[in-house]
Amino acid sequence: MSTTASSLSGAGHQGRLPAWAPGLVAVVAVACGGLALTVGLGPTLAVLVAIAVFVVALPLWSLTTENSRAAKDRLATSLIWVAFLVAMVPLVWLLLLVLSKGFSTLSVDFLTFSMRNVIGDAQGGLYHAAIGTLLVTLTAAVISIPIGVFTAIYVIEYGKKNRLAKVITFLVDVMTGIPSIVAGLFALSLFVLLVDPAIRWGFGGSVALSLLMIPTVVRSTEEMLRLVPDDLREASYALGVPQWRTIAKVVLPTAMGGIVTGVVLAISRVIGETAPLLVVAGFTDSVNFNPFEGRMMTLPVFIFTQYATSTEKGYAYAWGGALVLILIVMVLNLAARIIGKIFAPPSGR
Repeated sequence: MSTTASSLSGAGHQGRLPAWAPGLVAVVAVACGGLALTVGLGPTLAVLVAIAVFVVALPLWSLTTENSRAAKDRLATSLIWVAFLVAMVPLVWLLLLVLSKGFSTLSVDFLTFSMRNVIGDAQGGLYHAAIGTLLVTLTAAVISIPIGVFTAIYVIEYGKKNRLAKVITFLVDVMTGIPSIVAGLFALSLFVLLVDPAIRWGFGGSVALSLLMIPTVVRSTEEMLRLVPDDLREASYALGVPQWRTIAKVVLPTAMGGIVTGVVLAISRVIGETAPLLVVAGFTDSVNFNPFEGRMMTLPVFIFTQYATSTEKGYAYAWGGALVLILIVMVLNLAARIIGKIFAPPSGR
């Protein structure tokens, strides 16, 4: 009888929780959080109570119904989901805040007007800032992408066990941590010494942004080149193909999807920089299509200057500019995914 009871007990511990168990525990956790809210705890503490109940209750239930291994798995899964939700909270809150405050500002006039001769509540817009952002960022990408990609190619393909490659890697690591204002001051000092002490132009902002882009492009390209199997290189060499042609026809096409993604991430990183553009490119209320002549307004500087006016219209225009900037970054990331899929090597044989 005792043997039968112990076997039944063991079988019970080897069972599985029903599929609806996590949902039920989540409902109980939310109810506990609501109860904590009713007894006087603040919203933050109520959320923490709900999270604690879910993280503790589900593994305990699993321990009594399944086994210790399954309970540990449930605990790890719960912690991962909690970490994911905690990371999503500021992102979702930011998006909702920008949408709620900036969406009402968006209009055809706001997107097609500049701030030239705009006084008080007269209609104006960010057209000049959007054009400036696109031109400055495009010029920075033209500077950064070739330098970054070729630097990564040298380090990975030609610089193995090379002292110069190690020095380049060290300098790239140092550049990764450069504050944006330092990049802006460097570009300003460079052009003040070489061109004109009073110079402020869009190209200077592009040079400052390129200093911030290059390390990201180099690092992302290096990682993608390392992921290319050496078997592909060796097969190409075995056929008598020279190294430069192997890199151009085998290595780069294989890694192209990841390289494009890294480049777009680098652009997304610098497109919202304010300090270097405020220092080097300056600001203006007119449209400027020539980055090599005169001051050039960009979206981050537009947001800063409009918010600094401390007026209701300025606040509205600042939130509208922030929303447009987020939309541009979103479009860039979607384009990167599409381009990455187009250039990705076929997975089948």
